[in-house]
Amino acid sequence: MSAPLSSSRRVLLAALLALAALYAWWFGRQPQPWAELLVFALPPLLLAVGVLLRRRTAGFWSAVLALAWFSHGVMVAWVRPGDRWPALAGVALAVVVVFAASLPGLRMRFAKKRG
Repeated sequence: MSAPLSSSRRVLLAALLALAALYAWWFGRQPQPWAELLVFALPPLLLAVGVLLRRRTAGFWSAVLALAWFSHGVMVAWVRPGDRWPALAGVALAVVVVFAASLPGLRMRFAKKRG
């Protein structure tokens, strides 16, 4: 049996699943949501599977795509007042994804050296 996920990986997993759920709810209300769901809801779901399978690159790609999710959320919040709150929720979740994906590397970089 493998070791449990670290706290930063659990936060990353939760943020990715929440982001996928947010996008599925947000874009699923449209008459033909398939393109939006494929572009917005599927990638965080696949990355969450990668985190569960302990793929080393899942965190990196989560952070890279979170930059696009962040930009999209800021743009939508600025331009479409009716979609402001879901967009800002996406922005907040994207920030959580970036920090949770970066935390293991930051811990290693700034850890006190022993000896």
